[in-house]
Amino acid sequence: MSLSSILSADAIDSAIKDCQAPDSFCPKKFFQMCGLTKKSPQEVKKVFGILDNDGSGFIEEEELKFFLQRFSPGARVLTDTETKAFLCAADDDSDGRIGVDEFQAMVVS
Repeated sequence: MSLSSILSADAIDSAIKDCQAPDSFCPKKFFQMCGLTKKSPQEVKKVFGILDNDGSGFIEEEELKFFLQRFSPGARVLTDTETKAFLCAADDDSDGRIGVDEFQAMVVS
């Protein structure tokens, strides 16, 4: 399954273009622009599954770096600052990774 089967390719493109500059990525704005905030809890879980590259049930810091590339292969990697800020914003239980419930809570907040 690909992200474009859940989100429109145009919405993904405009969300990626909005955060092309280093340190311009804001997860909540990205989720709104790509249309993820309007999706059902089941669809958000499917997106999480695609982003969880190693299938561990969590999105770890190393996977977060390549977050934008999961949406669009030509996109940039997140900077260390963006990666750490994203992790801090979503990691409610402070275990150093983002679980599906934490991801869902961030998307809908």
